[in-house]
Amino acid sequence: MTDLLTKVAYQTVQNSKTYFSLAHKSISTQLLKTFAPPRESKTNPISPKLLMRIRERLDRLIETDWDDAERGIYPTDLLFDHPWEDFLRQYPLLCLDMPTVWMRSQQNKHQEFASDIDTTGYPAYYLQNFHHQTDGYLSENSANLYDLQVELLFNGSADAMRRRILAPLKRSLNVWNGLPENQLRILDVACGTGRTLKFLRGMLPKAALFGIDLSPAYLRKANEILSQIPGELPQLSQANAEELPYRDNYFQAVTSVFLFHELPANTRQTVINECFRVLQPGGSLTLCDSIQVSDAPELKQVLENFPQIFHEPYYRHYIQDDLVQRLETAGFTDIQTETHFMSKYWSARKPHLSE
Repeated sequence: MTDLLTKVAYQTVQNSKTYFSLAHKSISTQLLKTFAPPRESKTNPISPKLLMRIRERLDRLIETDWDDAERGIYPTDLLFDHPWEDFLRQYPLLCLDMPTVWMRSQQNKHQEFASDIDTTGYPAYYLQNFHHQTDGYLSENSANLYDLQVELLFNGSADAMRRRILAPLKRSLNVWNGLPENQLRILDVACGTGRTLKFLRGMLPKAALFGIDLSPAYLRKANEILSQIPGELPQLSQANAEELPYRDNYFQAVTSVFLFHELPANTRQTVINECFRVLQPGGSLTLCDSIQVSDAPELKQVLENFPQIFHEPYYRHYIQDDLVQRLETAGFTDIQTETHFMSKYWSARKPHLSE
């Protein structure tokens, strides 16, 4: 009975997030049409049948999230880890920022930053207003709004999609059963505000966690979030994933969530090569990102609409890219893929030298 009540509570929370997200989108769309109508629509309309399929995919994601927690892959507490207080505080600020976002979208301003933001030293591909968001990833305001923005974008399912890396990661760690948990070293590449690291800490309370990101503002937000939970604070560093600041063969596992669709093609390969370098032989890489056209041809229309609505300059190439081949090129083996809702997952292993 307790498990049933917990499951109903979880489903209720998730449905509430979905309905709130849909209401936000509906109202903001109507306001946009009224006060800042687009000059021309470049997107294809989505049929009710396709919307129903998307809803079915979301329902399966929520069911899988519950099943993984019920099987003990991670604590059920993680299912209820929602920063409501932070979201309620940030939502009015998000609404106030929306006219600026709309104007930037209308005027095709994709590299606009506040005058007090120092943009020196960053790769050119990173200096973008991804999703048309104010200051890209380089301001405190952007870092404060990001998690709420992503939850609204994915109808309240962003965390559930992030947690799908936990099952394949935990399976991959079986090869280190003889190693005490506090000797496991796991790196999250492009850790952002630390949500994935928080879930990793929930599943592996004693592991040594590391995170790198290019944005100092997002790292400060991650430190704020992660310092509130028990256990050793993850070691966070400002660094470019193209040059990871760690020695060869250092980590038992590397993860990365929602990074690769925001990288140019050649950079994707460089980052995968770096992940391979810092992994110990036998170590694993677990990636999460957007689904691709080959995963769900029926959603091709939705995937092609995405970069038309949001500024995602590398997304069109990404949805056709062969990341399995890129992983093989780097030297990875035992590559497996799976999809959940609007996300795709790759798990791969760095072979031992004798293989």
